[in-house]
Amino acid sequence: MAKILIVDDDPDLVEAVSMILESKGYDVAAAYGGVEGIEMAKVEEPDLIVLDVMMPDKDGYAVAKELKTDENLKQIPILLLTAVVSHITSTKYTPQMGLETEAEDYMDKPVEPEELVNRIEALLVK
Repeated sequence: MAKILIVDDDPDLVEAVSMILESKGYDVAAAYGGVEGIEMAKVEEPDLIVLDVMMPDKDGYAVAKELKTDENLKQIPILLLTAVVSHITSTKYTPQMGLETEAEDYMDKPVEPEELVNRIEALLVK
């Protein structure tokens, strides 16, 4: 089964998404920040990365850009998860920035578990 790397600074979200994906038979790895996420991607070589946007050390847009310029990692699909829309007045991030990244897909938080699984499965068959 496919290996999925979850990169998010919210341990509760990581745990919830991990449980959902593991219940579907996926192998899950986790990183709790952008810098750690890049390192984990190099070590774990996941089939897909679920990546948060708003993280303190390195935001998801920067992580996605770095991953997509790495010859060994650029083929890994990235699904951005973000609460940007609900924080639009209090953040420098915009929904448009998500569309401008090289990530393959983009979902707003909170995510519906079934929709998340459907989006992941669609990215894995491409």
